[in-house]
Amino acid sequence: MDLFALPPLALLLDLTTRAMLALTAALDPVAGTAAAALAVVVVTLAVRLLLIPVGVSQARAEQTRARLAPRLRTLRERWGKNPERLQRETLQLYRDEGTSPAAGCLPMLAQAPIVGLLYAVFLHPNVGGQSNALLSHDLLGVPLGRSLIGALGSGTVDAATLALIGALVVVIAGVAELTRRLMRPPVDPSAPAWTTGMVGALQFTTAVVALFVPLAAGLYLTVTTVWTLVQRVLLRRRYPLPS
Repeated sequence: MDLFALPPLALLLDLTTRAMLALTAALDPVAGTAAAALAVVVVTLAVRLLLIPVGVSQARAEQTRARLAPRLRTLRERWGKNPERLQRETLQLYRDEGTSPAAGCLPMLAQAPIVGLLYAVFLHPNVGGQSNALLSHDLLGVPLGRSLIGALGSGTVDAATLALIGALVVVIAGVAELTRRLMRPPVDPSAPAWTTGMVGALQFTTAVVALFVPLAAGLYLTVTTVWTLVQRVLLRRRYPLPS
């Protein structure tokens, strides 16, 4: 079942497509055949600007968790044999400090609807009862609606598709690895193991997702991944972790 066949989502899809077409037309004098791709980049930057407060909140949360590490170790030592009590005390400590073990996931989770909507926009050949004109646009000869896995499955993959989407995946994975090395948080033995694992997995999962989504969504993921690293480096200087 196509969820975007439901009236509310169909309307959202139609409005988003119209907005993307309008932005593409506005950028056409500047970018020419790459106008639609540039429109995706502009939308990505606009979304990330709106999410700057979320990024600041994340940086503060990381700083707070690092500061709480000694108290969390104390709780672990005291209630290690009572998992339920340890969980209650740990969550209460986080609540008292106004943060959460999963705060680091917020920027990625907040963007999920945007990526999903871009995926839908460049996946549907018809939107609002009309042919989707966005699918006629490409970047360096690769249609914005094409995915690498889809092209491989249909036998339509070519060198340009492999090179362009492959390059995006390499950039995403490389930035994720750089983020892991530069922004590694201090070890917190009392924090649930899944929190650190989830953040790390989400970073590299993005590269895998880029193989399956249309090129337009892959562009979004690439730009937002690079933005995230730069933003976190700058915010880490503003909110340094305690030694």
